[in-house]
Order: sequence, then structure tokens, then C-alpha cells
Amino acid sequence: MLFWLKKVVSFWLLPLPLSVALGAAGFLCLRYTRRRRLGRGLMAMAIGILLISTNKFVAESLLRPLETVYPAMPEFAEARPLPRELAECRYVVVLGGGNHRTPGVAASNLLSTASLSRLVEGIRILRVLPAAKLIITGSGEPGEITNAAMQGRAAISLGVVPERILYVEEVRDTEDESRAVARLAGEGPVALVTSAWHLRRAAALFRNAGLKTVPCPADFATKDNPGWKVDDFLWEVGAIYGTSRALREHLGYLWIWLRGKA
Repeated sequence: MLFWLKKVVSFWLLPLPLSVALGAAGFLCLRYTRRRRLGRGLMAMAIGILLISTNKFVAESLLRPLETVYPAMPEFAEARPLPRELAECRYVVVLGGGNHRTPGVAASNLLSTASLSRLVEGIRILRVLPAAKLIITGSGEPGEITNAAMQGRAAISLGVVPERILYVEEVRDTEDESRAVARLAGEGPVALVTSAWHLRRAAALFRNAGLKTVPCPADFATKDNPGWKVDDFLWEVGAIYGTSRALREHLGYLWIWLRGKA
């Protein structure tokens, strides 16, 4: 019940659904009631939310604090020792990020941008940890290949031997993933790979599940900006995706904090 409550509430608080709902309510007030001032106010709020959420500067400002909580893993070189906490890891955990399903297409081309970026970073880390195993997570629709299985196919095609891969497939969200990985890895430590904007919440949930984690961000949506340009303050449709991701993460973190899991 709590799972579906979280999904429903977070969906309607995202910019696009919220603005559509406000706009529809405003239109109904203007068209079918005498509360015209309320109707105009609701429609103005809907337009304002869309203008704010499609601004590139707003999206960057919301995502950037999430992506700078943990630093990226450095380039690995033979002459340079691995970070001590990473060298102790015996598992590399890559959290699922979605995929497409098209027969005859290579698995690496079916993974979502987030899922592919996470997997590539996980394999990069796995190659410098010869004793470690790769744990990949991700569910799927009934009767369809799971995201974990799709990632596994891609990992094998990229040179990972099947014997080093463990799968976590019967999960609904990051909290489920943390508990399932804890059953496989014990107390860890594990190298936890997920999108940089998702890592703060994921790391908190994995710690709450009793796992010592080494956060390894991937799939960065923002970049270090040496100087602002006019273009950075303009509007584009794609910016609403970044704004929505950031708000979803902030809401998700608030949810686990209220439940004492952060």
C-alpha cells in the first residue's frame, strides 16, 4: 500500500502532470462555473510551472546538488594504486535503469542511456577488481526479459564472463534492491554504481539495509561549467526531464527520511 501511495503522490507532484491537472481544473472553472478568478489563477499557475520546469538553469540548479554529493571514481592506471575503500570491495553493484525490447538488436543497444552508462562504469570498476563479482539489478514486465537479464547480456558481450555475474530481478524499487543485495553480499563492502543524481538516496537505502557501500556515480546529467553562457538560461523541452528527475529524487529522499531510512 505504501509503495503505491508513494508512486501516486510523487507522480502528481511532478511538473508536467501537476501543470496539466491545474490547467484542466482552471479550464473547467472558467467554462462551467462562475469562479473565473480561481480559473484564471489555476491556469496561470500551470503556465508558470511549465515555464519554470523547462528552463535549463532551473534544471541544472536542481540536479547539480544531487550529483556533487559523491565524487566520481578516477581514471585507473597501473602506476596509481586504487582507492583503499574500493580495493576492499568484493562486489560491484549496478542498479537497473530500464531498457527497450526489440528482437534482433544487440542488448547494449537496447539499454536506456542511464542503464548503459551505469553498466559501463560497473564493468570499468570490475576490471580492476579481479576477485569481485558483478551484481546487476532490475525487474521487467511479466513475460518479458528483465532489465537485469538485459544488462547481463550486454555485460557478457562486453567481455564479462557469466560466472562473475549475479542477478537481482524480483524487485520493485531501490529499497527492494538494497535488501536483495544485502542478502547476497552480507555487510559488504560493495561498490555501488548508479546515476549520480540517484546516488544519495540509493546509498542511504543500502546503508540502512546494513551494507557498507562505496558510492560510484555514473550517468552525470550536469557538467562542470567554467562560465555561464546566455544559452544556459534559456528554455527547452528536454529541461523538464531534468527538473522532474531532480524533484523525484528530492521527494524520494524526503520519503525515506520521514521513515527513518536516510
